[in-house]
Amino acid sequence: MVNKQAVKKTMTKNKSAEIVPAIDCTTDQMQQAILDRLHKTLATEESKANNKAWWNATCYAVNELLFEKLTDTQKSHSGQDTRAVNYLSLEFLMGRLLSNNLHNLELFNVAQDALKGLGKDLYEICEEEPDMALGNGGLGRLAACFIDSLATLGYPAIGYGIHYENGLFAQSFQDGRQIERPDTWREYGNPWEICRPESIQHVPLYGYVETVIDENGVSHKVWHAGQKLKGVPWDVPIVGYGAKTVNILRLWESRADEAFDWDVFNAGGYVDAQVEKSKAETISKVLYPNDSTDEGKELRLIQQYFFCACSVKDILRRFRRAGNDWPILAEKVAIQLNDTHPTIAIPELMRILVDEERLEWDFAWSLCEKIFAYTNHTLLPEALEKWSVALFEKVLPRHLEIIYEINRRFLETVEQKWPGDNDIKAKLSIVEEGPQRMVRMANLCVVTAHKVNGVAAVHSELVKTDLFPEFNELYPTKLINVTNGITPRRWLKACNPALAELYDETVGKDWVVNLDKLKDALPKATDTAFQKRFMDIKRDNKVELVNIIKDLTGVEVSADAIFDIQIKRLHEYKRQQLNLIHILTLYKRLLENPDYDMVPRVFLFGAKAAPGYHMAKQIIYALNKVAEKVNNDKRIKDKLKIVFLPNYRVSLAEKMFPAADISEQISTAGLEASGTGNMKFALNGALTVGTMDGANIEMAEEIGAEHMFIFGLSVAEVKELKTVGYNPYDYYYNNPELKAVLDWLDSDFFTPGQPGALSDIKRSLLEYGDEYLCLADYASYCKAHDAIDTTYRNKALWAEKAIRNSAAMGKFNSDRSIEDYVANVWHLKKYPLA
Repeated sequence: MVNKQAVKKTMTKNKSAEIVPAIDCTTDQMQQAILDRLHKTLATEESKANNKAWWNATCYAVNELLFEKLTDTQKSHSGQDTRAVNYLSLEFLMGRLLSNNLHNLELFNVAQDALKGLGKDLYEICEEEPDMALGNGGLGRLAACFIDSLATLGYPAIGYGIHYENGLFAQSFQDGRQIERPDTWREYGNPWEICRPESIQHVPLYGYVETVIDENGVSHKVWHAGQKLKGVPWDVPIVGYGAKTVNILRLWESRADEAFDWDVFNAGGYVDAQVEKSKAETISKVLYPNDSTDEGKELRLIQQYFFCACSVKDILRRFRRAGNDWPILAEKVAIQLNDTHPTIAIPELMRILVDEERLEWDFAWSLCEKIFAYTNHTLLPEALEKWSVALFEKVLPRHLEIIYEINRRFLETVEQKWPGDNDIKAKLSIVEEGPQRMVRMANLCVVTAHKVNGVAAVHSELVKTDLFPEFNELYPTKLINVTNGITPRRWLKACNPALAELYDETVGKDWVVNLDKLKDALPKATDTAFQKRFMDIKRDNKVELVNIIKDLTGVEVSADAIFDIQIKRLHEYKRQQLNLIHILTLYKRLLENPDYDMVPRVFLFGAKAAPGYHMAKQIIYALNKVAEKVNNDKRIKDKLKIVFLPNYRVSLAEKMFPAADISEQISTAGLEASGTGNMKFALNGALTVGTMDGANIEMAEEIGAEHMFIFGLSVAEVKELKTVGYNPYDYYYNNPELKAVLDWLDSDFFTPGQPGALSDIKRSLLEYGDEYLCLADYASYCKAHDAIDTTYRNKALWAEKAIRNSAAMGKFNSDRSIEDYVANVWHLKKYPLA
């Protein structure tokens, strides 16, 4: 099927270099491959096959192309003994892969025609694919964009994560409340993954540490584990655009070292015989097990160690397999820690180098310093992980000893910088002293890593000035910025094909690997004909989402309304509750004056609340109960609709981003590290209503703040307000409209027969101090929405702003982010296939 010699490098005579297929595969060849897989792999035939079978057959046909390219890539990297980056992340929010892989192979149209000839629709076939449940929010989606860009740019890289059986959870609503169910995304297998039993790793836990004297009189530590797990790797090919590189995402599945006890079984213990198997498999069962209990904390620490231990052992296995020796380890291996979750990889590498390989501590530590880099994703204290010393001592006794030694040596450095200053020592120490001694994982990362990066300019500056000011003084070149980005292959070409085709015609097809090319469309922003085509595409996308909303929720909305969308993790700092009280304000105005002049508005939400996060769940409940009332109130003449779409995930996001008119990016200034949803919305022609927070600031610089709806306190103003003292009651009593909508929540208007069922929202904003300053920003937020209403009425002006938002997004390409990492952190070379 595949002609390996048919890799083309031709340039068209158009004004720009045109992307041409890297693989020679005709419609007939693709069609035959699909039929072959249907017959020979799935053992069925056309008349019996349902769409799920056709999806599997198509995936297997595509795999013929992918696996060959994967093999070629691995041969190339192995033969050249390349330096590679190993990207460790607890989340990889991959979404569906069929459409993405076909686009990156530049064979989407070929597959579409092949299936059409077989009486099938590729878009319907793609809908059969379950999302890979390997992540939750922006952290995991960023990781997915990054490994796509690494492959597209031709850099050697491996993503390492966990092969979750159920991911986070599948979300549904019952009487407005979130219900969590297992997300069995791979119940019947996954055609994209390959099991690699030859690369199994064994992971010790518990036990005790012994000091042993060897035959030369030298002492060393031996960890006698009380339990062992087996890590089974599953590889998912990651194909770069143009198929010039196919890297892998390696996911670890936990199993018992001895899965079945025959003696117990034969003695009649039929259930007990599989106890160890069940316990072991729990480790990779779900993403982020609830850690509100001691048992949950222990499981979560074990989960993180399991993934890190497997990954570090695998990295070293590949290093030694190439015939390398320890002095060049840092020349061949780079490890990026995506947030604090993989921090335990640091003492694990030290343990292996010092205890098992018997390297001197100073030499081993010098390697670690050069190998590890750390990405900080948050300023929120609760998100900077800490583990109790007691838990470490129980689960990972040797790692605790190593952390103590790292800390002892580090505090000697602190003493040299700040002699006798015990306050600074206490603040910077990896071990936090207190009623319960804790290990600070973020501090361990900063002490070890040669580079620590924030993910947007303002966030990186706050990391230096607010989060780690003393570390920045101690290590003045260590803390840097790498602004996040998104892959345009998935977030425009694949999810918004009509707009992608318009850009193909306007700026040339190579924008997909050079997003700055979209700026060539900026002169068209005021062109009437271009505006019409752009906004016609937007409306078509809205019509498609209208149908999805109806199918998922039964709610009917109009594509002529403003689609105002907030889709992100449910957390109070992201301020879905601010959005809610503004919606209540509009509803109150409509009830008081049914002729109130406003453009019809549909407010759309998508988010999951962590199972143990009470207030996040209450916000979901409040939004759903308000939606029930508003959506069925005939008095307001459909001017206002609210829809909370269940089970938000990548495949649903791919329908929502292209249909959005307004992108809600309303976090409290200084708390959103970057955001990437803001970039996806703008790239697809939505206008941002947002605070000057995270990447919104850099977006305003690129787009022009006048083409966004900026509101609220700045980072400096937030600090000033909190310094002088913030009292939410001042805003409550001084704004009658605000007071009225908050008091509404105490009634049973939205929850008949249950007065006060929504009062938690009001209490959080008043009695509990409104930590995220919703009331301080409320009036400004309402004004921004008034401006949205006014601007939307001017169709030509709105179209111009939408085009300017989209065409100015070149900076926010994950390819650019990766090039920044390569230049400033990883120092890789490209090795694309010829």
